[in-house]
Amino acid sequence: MSMDLRRPERTFTIRQLCIEFKVTPRALRFYEDKGLLSPAREGLNRVYNHRDRARLTLILRGKRVGLSLAEIRDILELYKVDDGGATQAAKSLRKFRERIAALEAQREDIDHAIQELRKGVERLETQLAHTRPDLLPQAGDYDNKMRARLDGVH
Repeated sequence: MSMDLRRPERTFTIRQLCIEFKVTPRALRFYEDKGLLSPAREGLNRVYNHRDRARLTLILRGKRVGLSLAEIRDILELYKVDDGGATQAAKSLRKFRERIAALEAQREDIDHAIQELRKGVERLETQLAHTRPDLLPQAGDYDNKMRARLDGVH
């Protein structure tokens, strides 16, 4: 007579995962509809296991760095390949490098746009200083209000 002394696998409710990962139930159902998560069912309730929780971690990490859901699904599907995760790691590495290149290009575009805007600000300030100096304080007040707003000060 052998007894199974292993602990039962831990499960999670949709509420537990929503609280832990700060996502909505709608988001989890959306990921389920897209085939990224596949919780078990107990009646009408979804029951998530450790694998679902790990997949959710990867989904959210992928979204945070700008991967599409299709790219995330492709990476997650490679988990099934029985090679110790090598294929999944190789695909992830390629996708991550592509994303880094895209983000670096965006950063260059943003830096260029900021430079152009600063030049425009200088031209407009000079123009206003010569034509309507009375309007410069209003522009400065607006700038200060916007900076405070961006810094979270109201």
